[in-house]
Amino acid sequence: MCRSIKTLRPPATPDVTDEDIRAAALQYVRKVSGFRAPAAHNRAVFDQAVEDVTAATAHLLAHLQVRGSGGSGASGGSGGAGAAARG
Repeated sequence: MCRSIKTLRPPATPDVTDEDIRAAALQYVRKVSGFRAPAAHNRAVFDQAVEDVTAATAHLLAHLQVRGSGGSGASGGSGGAGAAARG
């Protein structure tokens, strides 16, 4: 499962969208939980985990300092990771 998660930081992926970040978070939570889709009694905690991992990933990408990128954040101001990290 997790092999399908792609690198999201520049320069490997210059334009990261909020959808890219959420897809990676969903794959991570699926792998860790062992469920592709949770049962109804686990749906809320599964969805919350996806949201938490999405926020943590967006924060990470917005604050990484990539050598040679010319900026202090990895998002490059394109909206994606930075927008998710801000709210």
